[in-house]
Amino acid sequence: MKLAIHHRSGSFSERWIQYCQKMSIDFKIVNCYDDDIIAQVKDCDALMWHHHHNNPKDVITAKRILFSLEHAGIKVFPNFKTGWHFDDKVAQKYLFEAIGAPVVPSYVFYDKKSATDWIENTNYPKVFKLKGGAGASNVKLVHNKKQAKKLVNQAFGKGFSQFDSVAYVTDALQKYKTGQKSLLSFFKTCARLLIKPEFAKLIPPEKGYIYFQEFIPNNDSDLRVIIIDNKAFAVQRMVRDGDFRASGSGLKVFNKEKIDINCIKIAFKVNELLNSESAAFDFIWDTDGKPYLVELSYGFAVNFYDSCPGYWDENLHWHKGKFKPQEWIVDSVISSISTETKG
Repeated sequence: MKLAIHHRSGSFSERWIQYCQKMSIDFKIVNCYDDDIIAQVKDCDALMWHHHHNNPKDVITAKRILFSLEHAGIKVFPNFKTGWHFDDKVAQKYLFEAIGAPVVPSYVFYDKKSATDWIENTNYPKVFKLKGGAGASNVKLVHNKKQAKKLVNQAFGKGFSQFDSVAYVTDALQKYKTGQKSLLSFFKTCARLLIKPEFAKLIPPEKGYIYFQEFIPNNDSDLRVIIIDNKAFAVQRMVRDGDFRASGSGLKVFNKEKIDINCIKIAFKVNELLNSESAAFDFIWDTDGKPYLVELSYGFAVNFYDSCPGYWDENLHWHKGKFKPQEWIVDSVISSISTETKG
């Protein structure tokens, strides 16, 4: 058995490689941007690639390569069921609705008239989102009809840049104030007011649709629940000061006793329907304490969860102790190959 790993600094691949070396698992490093990538993995049983939404090469080609190999019978991570909806909140809306998951009510329009008619008759505030972006980027609170009309005009006009430099710097300032960023790091971030990142230059503006979610007030945090290989771990993410967004704030609390176990149950149930290899679910609550799913991702920050005190198994039994979820992914991929071989 042999694994092919596309390596990117700061990604899951660093821990995949370390784990393979530690456990004497046969692997080789490949470059998925090479024209002969299909030939490179011919002698392997699986390809593992932690592709990123802000890497333009990944955005353009990752799913094409992974799903092509999957069609050919080669195991991949993430596979189709895990990754087809990655960084696409509109796709996730349809997916959650199709399987009956408790999703925050969401609305998407593909023409200006339908969107305009809706904003004339809905109540406010609403949450506006672009389909792509992580860490609460491209997410705004719309307070009134005037703001909504402006967004609709832009959505069906020039569109929205993939990168909001002002919001990016504002968020960096908040993190500097809370001690998450140094002054030097903040000044470097300010350069983004003048210099766009590469992905923003290469990926075209978002246009031709507009997406809103209901705003559910009085949440001082959300809950991120991640399920891999029938194991779940969770972190409470606090909202920014004077804001409503928790994702990307960098403010986290690991306290098992404060975790809403209903969210863990829902996450296991939904993931069973999705049959995902890795699923990071984001939850918030209504005023009655009912959990709602906001969105989903197959990937997550590598080091952010290292302080988790333990995890739940599928029977909701708690297992105390440190772990590296990226190692679970390797074990899961190998197990799926072994199961298919025996079958």
